[in-house]
Amino acid sequence: MADDIREGSAGPELRKVARVILLGPDDRILLMHGYEPHEPSSTWWFTPGGGVEAGETREQAALRELAEETGITDVRLGPVIWQRVCSFPFDGRRWDQDEWYYLARTEQTRTRTAGQTDLERRSVAGLRWWTAEELFATRETVYPTRLAELLRTLLDEGPPTAPVVLETERV
Repeated sequence: MADDIREGSAGPELRKVARVILLGPDDRILLMHGYEPHEPSSTWWFTPGGGVEAGETREQAALRELAEETGITDVRLGPVIWQRVCSFPFDGRRWDQDEWYYLARTEQTRTRTAGQTDLERRSVAGLRWWTAEELFATRETVYPTRLAELLRTLLDEGPPTAPVVLETERV
């Protein structure tokens, strides 16, 4: 998580973010287990990804973030399948983001976290591959909040012909 949000005349400028819906060979999705650095009991699961850096496309950001956060580099990056705007407090400030979710496939299921940033090392407890059924059954917080339903639809129907715009989430 990099750049600060810049205030514009119409309010905060949205941070451009690329996220990855990474599916393994058995259609499990890889999620990261995050927590608030100053309140480790506040936890949630989320998809790999992060902010777009200067001179970088969203596709490049998705692949870079995936490699840094998970160590997985052998991926086939597909289309943008979902888009959402979200706003949440984290590490002492508010993050306002425009997130694009890319579908990706991999055969590589072993993860490495050596490339994570200092903030990620202070706020990520681990990684886990989930089935859609496990996501439906969990009582843990998962973002985006409808991920189980979205994943089931994706697996049953395939990628949408155009990105699905998800409801804005504000925590």
